[in-house]
Amino acid sequence: MDNFQAKISNWNYGQEIKADTSLNEVRTADNKQGHMGSPGEVTSTVDQIVNYVPPNASSDYYRIKTVLHHKILSRLNLNAAETMSKAQLGTELKNLIDVLVAEESIQVNHSELKKLIIDLQNEIIGLGPLEPILAEKEVTEIMVNRYDAIYVERSGRLEKSAIRFNDDEHLLRIIQKIVANVGRRVDESSPMVDARLPDGSRVNAIIPPVALDGPSLSIRRFSVVPLVMDDLIKNKSLSQRMAKLLAALVRTKTSILISGGTGSGKTTLLNVMSSFIPSDERIVTIEDTAELQLQQDHVVRLETRPANIEGKGEISMRALVKNSLRMRPDRIVLGEVRGGEVIDMLQAMNTGHAGSLTTVHANTPRDAISRLESLVGMGGINVPMKILRQQISSAINVIVQIGRLSDGTRKILSIQEITGMEGDVISAQEIFTYERLGVTASGMVRGRHRATGVRPIAAERMVTWGIRLDDNLFDPDYFE
Repeated sequence: MDNFQAKISNWNYGQEIKADTSLNEVRTADNKQGHMGSPGEVTSTVDQIVNYVPPNASSDYYRIKTVLHHKILSRLNLNAAETMSKAQLGTELKNLIDVLVAEESIQVNHSELKKLIIDLQNEIIGLGPLEPILAEKEVTEIMVNRYDAIYVERSGRLEKSAIRFNDDEHLLRIIQKIVANVGRRVDESSPMVDARLPDGSRVNAIIPPVALDGPSLSIRRFSVVPLVMDDLIKNKSLSQRMAKLLAALVRTKTSILISGGTGSGKTTLLNVMSSFIPSDERIVTIEDTAELQLQQDHVVRLETRPANIEGKGEISMRALVKNSLRMRPDRIVLGEVRGGEVIDMLQAMNTGHAGSLTTVHANTPRDAISRLESLVGMGGINVPMKILRQQISSAINVIVQIGRLSDGTRKILSIQEITGMEGDVISAQEIFTYERLGVTASGMVRGRHRATGVRPIAAERMVTWGIRLDDNLFDPDYFE
């Protein structure tokens, strides 16, 4: 029963309303405070309740719903509810709401009652106000700036949502519910946390005292059905020729670094590219928060662990990279390099783990190389710059730059091959690039992917793997 009570702990929104408070008392109090102009507005408020969270909802709406929550909690058999399926719990809630509606003489029709049951069920076993948004397949990101300011991203465009939480306490309880499910914590001593939802969506939360306007929550969603290369081609994130090259590079064990800014689609691209790893190879994935959705069977997934409240028990990314080398991996897929683990990753790529994949935050391929150099220094490792660059140039074969354009679309902006060293500088040649041609009247970016005419050195190595690329693949005058 403790687990079930933990799931519904977000019900208590910190409002001073007792379970035996009458809904009519709430209406009376709100009428005195001017929240409802006349008794005739009661019906519209009931309509608002069953139509979820309207953009103009008054405090009366939230107070009435809170009273309903407390009343149901006081009558719900928690022992029995713990073992109920979703359908059974819905039936139980319907019966309880029927009783409350009769007691309070609230006029609701069948469709309104059904909607109210769904909303309350979301509060019990879901994430409350966020559930309707999470049910929308088009939503790729949810950003809660404050309890009453929620933004969503649809098709690359940000828009403000009409839904809201009751208050800061309500939002904080939902955050606590999310992080508790993955064995993490967030409080004043540790006000920042990364977590994930059951569907793999990435979650970041930050609370006071570092969040000045109240708790803040960000959810980056991934497709329930992972995207494949054909989806990226259809979305014009890359051309068919680029897709053929990337697929061949992965199959021939080319070590690839994916570079891009925040929200540019690095993890999605990493997922898609990993699908070309042969199914008979052993893959070890290492992430701060597990997000990758590899489709192969022979996969071992590892995740870092933060320190506990006593400052002990931390398992860093670097420790996992070192441990993975003892697990006989054919490929290591590192979600993102952010610190000293980069040196271990480079060494792994240079010592029998070619074909590994990883991502890094950077705006250009050249910046990506510089960032790898700085991350080694941040790890406290003193390596002469020339030796470090030699190790990078031999470990990383290809850099794929991805970006989010001003219209919200994600594009692969450049594919560059590392060719070695020229003096003390790492040299590279661009194979494909994205040419930006302008902007349409509706604000959509016009552009095209184009080959530079350079044939990669890796193409010769692919022949020894039995893969031959078409001659026109790198023709700069050929457009799809």
